[in-house]
Amino acid sequence: MGDVFKALVSESRRRILNYLAGGPMTVGEIAGHFDMELPSISKHLSILREAGLVRQQKRGQHVIYFLAADNIANTLYGFLTPFCPEARKIASERKLANPDAVDRVDEEGE
Repeated sequence: MGDVFKALVSESRRRILNYLAGGPMTVGEIAGHFDMELPSISKHLSILREAGLVRQQKRGQHVIYFLAADNIANTLYGFLTPFCPEARKIASERKLANPDAVDRVDEEGE
C-alpha cells in the first residue's frame, strides 16, 4: 500500500491517472498533455505500474496504458476501512459478494 501512496504524491502522476480515467492511451497521447519529454512520462508510468495503479498492453507497435481501477479501489478500501464506517460497510458487502477478492486485499494490506 505504501507504493500506491508514494506514487500518488506526484502531481504529474495524479494527472496521468486522471487522463487514463477517460480511457486507454499510449505514452505519446499522454505526453501530449504535458510539457515534458517521453522518457519522463515513461518513468512516471513505470512508477504507477509498479504501484499497481496502471496496466499496460502491447498492441502492435504501441503500448497502451489503462487504469487498474480494481487495484485502486481495493487499495483505498483497505486503507479507509479502519477509519471510515462507510468504507467498513462497503468492504463487508464486497466480502460477502466476492470473498476471494477481499482476502487478497487483506493479505496485501498487512
